[in-house]
Amino acid sequence: MTVFVKRRELAAAGSIAEALDIFGSEIRFYREIAPVIGIRVPNCYRADETAEGTLLELEDLSAWTPGAAPEAAAYTLRLLHSRWEGEAVRRWPWLRPVGAAVDLVGRLYDETWPRLADLPPAVQVVGERLVGNVTAAERQLLDAGPLTLVHGDASAQNLRTSPTGEVALLDWEDVSAAPGILDLGWFLLSSVDPDDWPATIAAYGHDSGLHEVLPSLIVQGLLSLADHSPDSPEAEAWRHRLDAAAKRLES
Repeated sequence: MTVFVKRRELAAAGSIAEALDIFGSEIRFYREIAPVIGIRVPNCYRADETAEGTLLELEDLSAWTPGAAPEAAAYTLRLLHSRWEGEAVRRWPWLRPVGAAVDLVGRLYDETWPRLADLPPAVQVVGERLVGNVTAAERQLLDAGPLTLVHGDASAQNLRTSPTGEVALLDWEDVSAAPGILDLGWFLLSSVDPDDWPATIAAYGHDSGLHEVLPSLIVQGLLSLADHSPDSPEAEAWRHRLDAAAKRLES
C-alpha cells in the first residue's frame, strides 16, 4: 500500500489561510466527515494537528486519472450536496460559514485588480464593478439556496477518476457550509470549457442560484488569473471562461 503524506506548517499570521483555518479544517474533515460523506474521497490513515502544524496520511490515488469528465464530476457534486442539504451545519457547526475572511479577500482583490490586463470587455465591466464590493458579492451567496456541505475548491485539479470511472474529490482544506451551486459554479469557471457548460449543468440537475454565486466566483477567478503570466495558455483559458461567466451574469 502506498501512502500520500501531506504536511502543513502553521499558516502565516494574518493570512487568509490562518483566518479560514484551512489546515485545521481539513484535519477535522478527515476525522469527522470523510467516514460518512457518501462519495469517494481518499481513505485516511492518520490525521494529526499539533503546535507545529498538521499531518495527514492518506490513500495514494496518484495512479488514478487526473480530473474527471465534466458530467461525471457534476453528478458526484450533486450526490454530495443532496445528501447533506440542511444537515451539514447542524451536524458539524464548526464548518466555515459564508463570508468568512471576506475582508481579507476583498482587500486582496482590490489590490490585484489594477494589475490585470487584456481582459474581455464583459469581464472588464464586471470586474470593475466588484472593486470595493466583494463583501456584497459574498453576501449574495446566502440567496443562492439552502446550505449544505461543499468542497470549496471543486476544480479539475482536485478530482481523480478510477479505471472503473469512479470520481474522487481530494484536498478538503476549503470544506465549508454554503449553497451547493457554489461548487458547481467554481467547477464550471475553473475547469470546464463554456461549450460544455449546458451538459454539465444538466448532469448536476439545475442551475438555481448560479446567478447569485457568479460575482463571488468571478472574484476568485480573477485572483486565479493573476497567478499566471498574461500570455500563457492558462491565462487565455481563464479569460475565456471568465468571459462566459460575465456574459451569463449580465444576460
